[in-house]
Amino acid sequence: MTSWLYRLADAARDRARRRAWPEEQASGRKAEDLAHRYLRKQGFTIAARNYRPRSGAGEIDLIAWDGDTLVFIEVKSRATGDFGTPDQAVDREKQARLVRVAREYARRTGRELSKARFDIISVVFGEPPSVRLIRDAFLPESL
Repeated sequence: MTSWLYRLADAARDRARRRAWPEEQASGRKAEDLAHRYLRKQGFTIAARNYRPRSGAGEIDLIAWDGDTLVFIEVKSRATGDFGTPDQAVDREKQARLVRVAREYARRTGRELSKARFDIISVVFGEPPSVRLIRDAFLPESL
């Protein structure tokens, strides 16, 4: 029942985005939409999309619950896999930014960051698009 509502909302967002955003930003948003649907099908509960702390320093694409585990998710996409997988673009600097924003979210919501997980969703657009979840992509303690 609700899946058609998500498809309808995605289609409306895509139409509005095509008018207002360059193609590059639209493909990023489309990847986030695919990741959101994929996670819901895997049983995740989405808590936030495109979370930005009040300071405005950084963003986390998706924040979700996987059972009792709080998960911070970075979504990366590429048009093709010719130049490597999208998750390779999440370097140590990007990881450090994600941890900084996650720490702020955890503090504001009263959660422990040490019990959270950092995942990456890799999307390669093709026919059909490929969506891959990488659980525990990195540990905040390692940064």
